[in-house]
Amino acid sequence: MEEMNTVSDNSTKGILRRPEWLKVQLQAGEGFREIKKVMRQEGLHTVCEEARCPNLYECWAHKTATFMILGSVCTRACRFCAVTSGRPTELDLAEPVRVAQAVLQMGLRHVVVTSVARDDLEDGGAFIFAQTIAAIRKIDATCKVEVLIPDFMGSEASLQIVMNAQPDILNHNIETVRRLSDQVRSKAKYDRSLQLLQRAREMSETTPTKSSIMVGVGETYDEILATMDDLRSRDVTILTIGQYLQPTRKHLRVERYYTPQEFRELRKEGLARGFRHVESGPLVRSSYHAHEQAQQATQFVEKQV
Repeated sequence: MEEMNTVSDNSTKGILRRPEWLKVQLQAGEGFREIKKVMRQEGLHTVCEEARCPNLYECWAHKTATFMILGSVCTRACRFCAVTSGRPTELDLAEPVRVAQAVLQMGLRHVVVTSVARDDLEDGGAFIFAQTIAAIRKIDATCKVEVLIPDFMGSEASLQIVMNAQPDILNHNIETVRRLSDQVRSKAKYDRSLQLLQRAREMSETTPTKSSIMVGVGETYDEILATMDDLRSRDVTILTIGQYLQPTRKHLRVERYYTPQEFRELRKEGLARGFRHVESGPLVRSSYHAHEQAQQATQFVEKQV
């Protein structure tokens, strides 16, 4: 692939102007209002809102949402993330049942469950993840459950708790390239993330694994490809690639915007490396079109086992 062209130079101008392809038309339809109502009734959080996802209106209009368990306050302060950081006070053991009830009310077929990082808990919140999977399965055995987990500070025991609950997809985001990992992520380590993804595959050969890269924080093209190679060497099945968008002036600034064509090229590179599914685009986030990713990846893994 030829050298990528930067949309605008950020070295002297500070904050870049957002290009046209990143401008989202907000449409709060009936599906959006219904999901918001259920979330408020059950006292639940969504990463869609907390992380200011640009796809919130589209996904909620189609009755898909990503539940964020273990409260809304994260023990880490990653420089790319809009979720509130601080000292959590919330640990609701009844939360898994409320999530399951919300899933039933909304008639969801594929559920994504994520959380804030809870380094204050001995297991990092793994038990609540497992209980949430079990509660959803109890109320609807046909519903697919994907979990997007933190690194649990490298605890193999915590990961095993989650894997024992048999999620349909195990997702953990590498977020960025090796060189920028310590700058972008708080406490998380690049190699620790790779090790978690590898261990998950070792614990369950039939469970597809998934990860995500955001671009635009100063990485090079070769570093993106190297990160793809690192993920494939750990047998990661699904990859998502999206544009980093600066949530506030306190967060990392956008170093460059990638064009839709560049995202298409990155998708080709990922597929050529053996990922079963690559979702790559300016507004792509980890849970975007999650049900489609799961279907393709699950079929692929089943054939390999």
